[in-house]
Amino acid sequence: MPLIKQPILESISSNYGNSLAIHRYEEASNDFAPKWHFHPEIELVYVNGGSGKRHIGNHISNYTNGDLVLIGANLPHFGFTDRLTGNKSEVVIQFREDFLSKDFFETPEMTAIKQLFDRSKQGIVFHSETKKEIGRQMEQLLDRPPFERIIDFLGILKALSESPNFKLLHVDNVILETKPQDTNRLDIIYTIVRTEFTRHIPLAEVANAISMSEPSFSRYFKNKTGKTFTQFANEYRLVHASKLLAEEGLSITSICYECGFNNFSHFNKKFKAFTGKSPSQYRNELKTIYKP
Repeated sequence: MPLIKQPILESISSNYGNSLAIHRYEEASNDFAPKWHFHPEIELVYVNGGSGKRHIGNHISNYTNGDLVLIGANLPHFGFTDRLTGNKSEVVIQFREDFLSKDFFETPEMTAIKQLFDRSKQGIVFHSETKKEIGRQMEQLLDRPPFERIIDFLGILKALSESPNFKLLHVDNVILETKPQDTNRLDIIYTIVRTEFTRHIPLAEVANAISMSEPSFSRYFKNKTGKTFTQFANEYRLVHASKLLAEEGLSITSICYECGFNNFSHFNKKFKAFTGKSPSQYRNELKTIYKP
């Protein structure tokens, strides 16, 4: 399997004459940021419809019916869409914290937005009406003249800073460091998990991929992520299982094996520990929530 050796520090430049880098991807996925990467810019992402995975810092979860996420500066993450996501479009806004000058957000009037930037270091997902309304506003930004675009974007930041409809993805700031060597190693590790999670992944295989002994790799991964490799791989499998349970196309037994577990009782135990519900309870509750 080829290993990723591309640069992991994403270089971002705004459009000429603009302080913000704004990209809107229609229909096709955003193929420019599918790898494990980071950048000094804060990033606001709106995915219009579809379902997929969030992998931001140490956090992995599933989203459905679109997503709205604020990612802090230098917080490593994967892209949110691919050819299987099924989203209508995606808008990505990237900006430096000082994009309106060094001290602009230090003024008293900007206190709430400054606090929003601080919280973004933990990753923030917005939901309910906030996701719908802010997503609509983000989609309109590219059609606005430069001055009005900045004013409208400040309005978006203000609304996000005041919204009660959010969840922090990390309780504390992320353990992961963003040194190029570390991020490249984690990119390789995470790519192996993303592509091979449906089978057992021997520790020796992953350790060898980043030129480490098994004991050194185990210590390294725990130090960088706060989790063992087995915990991390199982969490990825369980997030994928929750997505398959929502789609109803497979039996729970089939989902167990489709996600890389080779023991049904073990799968049930892990899923309940991860979600607080058994797979059958999880699926039944989803039916109740989305019942027409």
